[in-house]
Amino acid sequence: MRLRCPLSGLLTLIQVCDNKWYMIPAIDIQNLSVSFPAPTGTVHALRNLTVSVAPGTVFGFIGPNGAGKTTTIQVLLGFQDADQGTARLFGKPVTETITREKIGYLAENPDTYNFLTGRELLTMVGRLFDLPAAEIRARAQQLLNETGLASAADRRIAGYSRGMRQRICMAQALVNDPDLLILDEPTGGLDPLGRMDIRRIIADRKKAGKTVFFSSHELSEVELACDRVAILSQGSLIAEGPVSELASPGENLERYFIKAVTSGIPKAQP
Repeated sequence: MRLRCPLSGLLTLIQVCDNKWYMIPAIDIQNLSVSFPAPTGTVHALRNLTVSVAPGTVFGFIGPNGAGKTTTIQVLLGFQDADQGTARLFGKPVTETITREKIGYLAENPDTYNFLTGRELLTMVGRLFDLPAAEIRARAQQLLNETGLASAADRRIAGYSRGMRQRICMAQALVNDPDLLILDEPTGGLDPLGRMDIRRIIADRKKAGKTVFFSSHELSEVELACDRVAILSQGSLIAEGPVSELASPGENLERYFIKAVTSGIPKAQP
């Protein structure tokens, strides 16, 4: 039996089995492997990756370039098939449409329709999600205020700076009030105030019971925002847990990350 859990939004469910209650993970990846052909041989992008993300948490997903972070996100979004293993969102296979209806996604290098204004873009996205017109207007204004773009709402995106484009694409990812927000380098191109705004947006979603899956090379941002982190290297999980449990006293996430990646010694936490 499954029951809806009001704390964490529409798709978060509680499963009852053998008279025990289980919170279904927001993200559940089991033994996931992905490979690509290459002139020099097969590239193994992911090797038996297993990661579980609890609903209502902010989860940092980090690793060096080529570790498999973007491939994992592409699998979660249904853009990439796996060679083996499974990936589920709120208990549903990632291939099912329902899983994408309540996802918000900010790509690493977001691009959008430059001929639209910021308000027009958010209105268009709201229509794609079939939201009522009044809700679209209210959501668009709320998100423009939240991302600091209210004064530029009716300017064409073509005239936006890089940081403003990052902000409007973040707003776009939030139009459908997603239960799961997947962010790939969300603070890229932002000044310190912009990064602070992104942290606030993430914290507000967590307070509302939403789940945030956060990939970034800005490890200080990850350390500030995330409840748990997972570190990938060469397609494999080498460490997972709260930063406070992974790193030694007096050691920050960046130092631990460098040590874990260069040594290759797994240190996983339950």
